[in-house]
Amino acid sequence: MKILLLSTYELGHQPVHLASPMAALVDAGHQVLTADLSVEPLASEDVQWADKVAVSVPMHTALRLGIAAAEEVKLLRPEIPIAFYGLYAGIGAEDRLDRLADALLVGEYQSSLLSWLGGEVDGLVESTAKTKFLIPMRDDLPPISEYAMLQKGDESFASGYVEASHGCRHRCKHCPLPVVYDGRYRIVEKHAVIGDIATQVAQGARHITFGDPDFLNGPAHALAVLREAHRLHPEVTFDLTVKVEHILKHREIWQEVATYGVVFVVSAFEHTNDAVLQILDKGHTEADMVEAVQILRKAEIEVRPTWLPFTPWTRTQDLADIVDFLDEMELWGNVDPIQLAIRLLIPDGSLLLATAEMSDHLTGRDPDGLSWLWAAPDKALDALAKALNEIVEQGTDDENIAVMGRLVKEIGEVTGRPMPIPALSRGSIPRLSEPWFCCAEPTKTQLSLVAQ
Repeated sequence: MKILLLSTYELGHQPVHLASPMAALVDAGHQVLTADLSVEPLASEDVQWADKVAVSVPMHTALRLGIAAAEEVKLLRPEIPIAFYGLYAGIGAEDRLDRLADALLVGEYQSSLLSWLGGEVDGLVESTAKTKFLIPMRDDLPPISEYAMLQKGDESFASGYVEASHGCRHRCKHCPLPVVYDGRYRIVEKHAVIGDIATQVAQGARHITFGDPDFLNGPAHALAVLREAHRLHPEVTFDLTVKVEHILKHREIWQEVATYGVVFVVSAFEHTNDAVLQILDKGHTEADMVEAVQILRKAEIEVRPTWLPFTPWTRTQDLADIVDFLDEMELWGNVDPIQLAIRLLIPDGSLLLATAEMSDHLTGRDPDGLSWLWAAPDKALDALAKALNEIVEQGTDDENIAVMGRLVKEIGEVTGRPMPIPALSRGSIPRLSEPWFCCAEPTKTQLSLVAQ
């Protein structure tokens, strides 16, 4: 069977969700071509060559863009079977099955993808079954130099991406993971992760992102992988994603983790209003966030917090509180401007849809956005969210700190509170050139990432 795998967006990384299934499909005897439409156009000859096409959708933006890609495929080959695979494959199922897709393969998709190619399954297939993974095949992908770079001061380094686990033990109500995994997580075997790191280092990577939803879901496995990666590649640096509560729970590991080359940790702070954090079931408070910053800084590891400032329960003054938090904790260099403009996304199946706190704020479903619409009780918040997004869009070529200054000024004008002036008081903070965020509506800039 000849199969074309398509990716549209993996947060600026060379797509592991092309490389990993490619290894499994080639091992099973299939012929495989891949295309990452975020950096290369869809080639009509590849579509003509293929017997089937599968579109990777690990996040909301990828699904939005993947639908457009599948529609383009159908214009070229109306009869060709198409599958969507990944965490978001099941969202908007009724809008895509039959019209656009023959199969929607949700969660741990590898076995389902092989079964679909063999003609054994169609329609909606959900799985969280344990999977044996091979070392991902990246030879067919665009060069790693075309993707996000680690930026440290004036220097830039090629950056790779791996996943040592899928799913999550937690059930944060705004997150898509518990909808599919329901508190389960699945490891990727150490040899596959270590082999994938070696492949990317050979391609020129000097930094590796561990993209696990939470690196410390399984601490023993995660730390064993990190130790081995550092032993084999002592010149390579790393970043991890870890929940606030896990930073605190495993406070004794961070000095050791720093010796393995971890330069920053992404953590979903989300909000400074404890009532909002409780509704989202985040498992932490603002005080916990302060302690998490202190724990990591003691180990000389930077934190890069992500935020969800606009929710139905946000008060206008909460935006000013977030700004004050950034200033007091000296985090101006640790946050990408888009983080101050993100608005809560409610995709189909979201756990929030079943909560009493959410029901009063829903205003309908957006079929094109594959999400549910909501309105803030304070109309000034909706206007502020729009204004902040416009500032971010217009300032994409400016220094982050300059864009932050304009965002803070706008927040100050709306809240009527005196605002601090953003300043880089702690020197250069390592960051990736692609702003990290998911589970949010794509911006105009993101929508333009897919090559036409």
